[in-house]
Amino acid sequence: MSLLEVTDLQVSFSTPDGVVRAVRGVSFAVDRGRTLGIVGESGSGKSVSTQTLMGLTPGAKVSGQALFEGTDLLTVGERRMREIRGAEIAMIFQDPLSSLHPLYKVGRQIEEMIRAHEPDTGRDAARKRAVEMLGTVGIPQPAQRAEEYPHQFSGGMRQRAMIAMALALNPKLIIADEPTTALDATVQAQILDLMRRLQREFDTALIMITHDLGVIADMADDVLVMYGGKAAEKARRRPLYYRPHHPYTKGLLQSTPSAAAGADRLRPIPGQPPSLINIPTGCVFHPRCEYVMDRCVTDEPVLDPVTGDDDPTHVSACWLPLEALGLGEDAERLRRRAVEEGRVRARPAAAAGGGAPESSGAVDAIAEPPDTDADADAGPADRDGPPGEDDGGTRGDGGAA
Repeated sequence: MSLLEVTDLQVSFSTPDGVVRAVRGVSFAVDRGRTLGIVGESGSGKSVSTQTLMGLTPGAKVSGQALFEGTDLLTVGERRMREIRGAEIAMIFQDPLSSLHPLYKVGRQIEEMIRAHEPDTGRDAARKRAVEMLGTVGIPQPAQRAEEYPHQFSGGMRQRAMIAMALALNPKLIIADEPTTALDATVQAQILDLMRRLQREFDTALIMITHDLGVIADMADDVLVMYGGKAAEKARRRPLYYRPHHPYTKGLLQSTPSAAAGADRLRPIPGQPPSLINIPTGCVFHPRCEYVMDRCVTDEPVLDPVTGDDDPTHVSACWLPLEALGLGEDAERLRRRAVEEGRVRARPAAAAGGGAPESSGAVDAIAEPPDTDADADAGPADRDGPPGEDDGGTRGDGGAA
């Protein structure tokens, strides 16, 4: 049984303009020691999904089921949720400066969190653990830095402090919501390496929320692509990058910059994400899709297994024939033939990308694995991954950010 299993999660908010259907029937699971990456544009429902699991969406209408070790997080009482939040499930937010209290020393904030969940722990013992955790996440002179305020820390050090707070009670699951977005590239690499190392050390499950497919390629075992409040595609990491089936996934890959791909090969997705008050009929992505068919406008697709894929978990919500979508000249040739035969309707969006080859910079960064099944069975500590993923990689933690 998975550590966390979410089934048909639906979240909506009432506003003066109408009902915002932020999450619409999303299901996913996270196993112990593995990382689930949730990716999508702003407004896709990524953060709302996980904040709902933590009981952080007051006023929302919520339905579905979210079993965490047999406990339904959506129906549990507030007292039990306070026990779970922080101790069993911890969350790391995008902006650590707004997450840390500006008037309290960093060490004291970690101490108070420990004592809130462990009332029998004395202040001296809690302080010792707080200092130890600051040292564990690579903050130099942790005893001295524990006496400083958040504004005295750099952005990278504040995020390290948030990671220390999240790990202080050794939670079983950590939810990281865009944890590196506000950091520069060098510090981002250090924080990702730190999170990967600590995940192995503490045997913690991780949900990584981001819009950055490069981060997902570096961190995730399994990937959930969300669009318009729904799951567009789910798969293990490598099959999703090499054999994407949903046009939205393909669009995200093609719009990801890469030194290997070159700037002239980027193809941004045209248009804007949909309004979650006035949701398009049929497939929610059809107004932006270059492969749209008549059926896409009227019928809403459901997640179905992607046939011919080695990954049994690979599912996609798309009516498009598999042979009409892919990366490379053969896939484009098949797509043109499908247009000529009337199975796929040509769209102006197809011309927006110019004559750029159908390739993904994000994919170029990953070596093709010889055995997908073997990779799927491997844990975070032993799976083959992108360069720099192991402790012996070239990036290292590099000390304090």
